[in-house]
Parts: sequence; C-alpha cells; structure tokens
Amino acid sequence: MWNRFHKRPDVDYADAQNGKDGVNVSAIDDVARRAGVSKSTASRALSGRGYVSAETRERVVRAAAEIGYVASSNAASLVTGRTRNVGVVTPSISRWFFAEVLEGIEAALIEADYDLTLYRLSDDPARRRRVFDYFLVRKRVDAVIAVGISLTKQEVELLHSLGKPVVGIGGEIDGIATLSIDDLAAARFMTEHLISLGHTRIMHLGDDTDEQQGFHVHDRRLAGVRQALDAAGLSHDGDFRKVPYSVPGGYDGGLTVLADPTSRPTAIIAGCDEIAIGVIIAARQLGILIPSQLSVVGVDGHALAGMFGLTTLEQHPAAQGKAAVEAVLDRLSGDTPTGEAARMVMPVNLVVRTSTTAPPSDDNV
Repeated sequence: MWNRFHKRPDVDYADAQNGKDGVNVSAIDDVARRAGVSKSTASRALSGRGYVSAETRERVVRAAAEIGYVASSNAASLVTGRTRNVGVVTPSISRWFFAEVLEGIEAALIEADYDLTLYRLSDDPARRRRVFDYFLVRKRVDAVIAVGISLTKQEVELLHSLGKPVVGIGGEIDGIATLSIDDLAAARFMTEHLISLGHTRIMHLGDDTDEQQGFHVHDRRLAGVRQALDAAGLSHDGDFRKVPYSVPGGYDGGLTVLADPTSRPTAIIAGCDEIAIGVIIAARQLGILIPSQLSVVGVDGHALAGMFGLTTLEQHPAAQGKAAVEAVLDRLSGDTPTGEAARMVMPVNLVVRTSTTAPPSDDNV
C-alpha cells in the first residue's frame, strides 16, 4: 500500500485551528490581506467550496503560496465527507503496462488535486478482504480504479452501496464502467497483417490463461488470432503456445518453438510486446534472421519496442489511466451517475517497424 502526500512540513495542519471550510483561521487573515479579498472569499477560493471567479481564485492561491499556506485536507474532509483520495487496486506494479497506467493515473490525479492510495491485490480471498475492509470500512478513499483485475459481484455491490464510484481498466467488469482495447479485434488485426504479407505458418505465444485475475484478455487474443486464421482458410494446428507474460517467457518459448527449422513458424504474434522482445532475442541467439526468416509482432507499444524494431499495436496505457481518472471525477462531480456501467473502447494504432516482412521461400526457411 502506497500513499502520495503533498503536505508541507513547514505548515501547521492541526485540525483544531481550521475553520468550517478546512482552512487555517490563524493564517487565512494573512492570505486575504495579501490577495485583497475578504476572509470568506479567501476561504472559498482555497477550499473549493462556493463560487469564486477564476481571477480571484488565482490571486488567492498566489498569495497563499507566497506565505507557504496550504488548506488542511483532513479538516475539509470532515465538512465535505470527501478525502480527495482515490484508491487504485492492481495485481502488479512492476510490469510495464501497469506501471504506465499508474503514471497516467497519478499525473491526472495530481492535476485534479487528488491523492492516490495504491493497493496490490492477489487472488487470495483473505488478503482481498483485508484490503477492501481497510479502505472501505475506514472510508479512506472517495473512489476506486481497478487496473487489470476483476472485482467480484460482491465487491462491486459493496462499493456501490457506499456510493463510491468504480472504474476498471483492462477488461470488462459487470456493473461498473470499464476502459480497455478490443483484445479480440486487436489480435485479429495483427494476424491479418501477417497474413497480408503472405504468411501461412503463424503461431501465437500468449499468457497463461489460468492466471488472469478473473479477466479473459488472452483468451480473447487467442480467439482473435484463430478468427483471422479461419477467415484465411489456415490451419489451427500448432498455432498456440502458453508462455509467461514477460521477456524471459517469450525468450524460453521462442527457443522451444524455433529450435527445429522443419516445423517452426514463419511468423509469431505475441500476446504482448514483452513476449515479442523475448522471441526476438531467442531468434538472434539461434541465428534466425528477423524479418527475412521470421516475422514477429506484438501488442502494447512498449517503450523498448522501437529499440528492437518491433511491429506492434500501440494501446497507450498512460492515456487509459488518465481517461479512468476523468471517468471517476465525472462521477464524483455528479455529471455521470455513480453506478453507470458503460464500456469505453480505447483507441490503438499500428506501428510497422523492421520485424515484419514477407515469408521466406521454402528453400530458405
């Protein structure tokens, strides 16, 4: 669990010294004098409660900054019932996709003057209950963003019963708003790209579908690959190998499927860019030339994709994080009903690099 705080050590935050809007009454006089406004106007400008013109708010904020004054979020929360804190639950913080999403979420929350509390969830029921009890029963957050993890029906109902907006990223969750790419369409599109180049021996290296935290992302991607193969009249035989969702997973899988030149595919569609990068490293170790002897594509838009010349479908995870924050804030402001469950399909774009070309002729395989 991780918190981002922006309280300053040189400011007195004793709640007893704060007025009804969560502002320090002993310092608000100085702010008001510097800004040339009344104490009540300064209070409204700093707390965000009540109307103040943009010009006046800017003047008050500038005056507060000059004397190092910050309104107490603790006292304000007693009045508004809001913590200005959003909880983010995720199964991982080290993998690239999750790290990128978190950066997008944090940047958007900072811009909106919200804090972030991060919880890493697993499938262990006892651990999940402890996490939910901690930030729900104690009311430490105003809303929840679930990244790459499926919430149970009971968890969703509990959040809704407490009036806390919930938004999911990375897969559909019944009863809440979710943001994700169309995984089936993405995999089908990338497979069709390889088919259009002339490939007929195509293999998909995907994640362990038993470890998806309740989602079916990789099932959908495999289904997309097979839809494209079916449409082209190509065989499913030997079209899939399960590998861990990582560079080492792609490397080990690549060594296995590429070792025999008589049976290896001429093209591989990886379940993610990390797998694809591992395959490229394995191919280089085996002396297989990319792309003249093997084409490789991925899905993600990983930061290292360009370094490896990887053709990929970029899905912009940081933008997904920002969009999730916008959806949460819309619900907190009342612009969108808290329980509205809409699915938002996020945009993707194809980036063609040097890892794909036409298949080799039979005598050069």
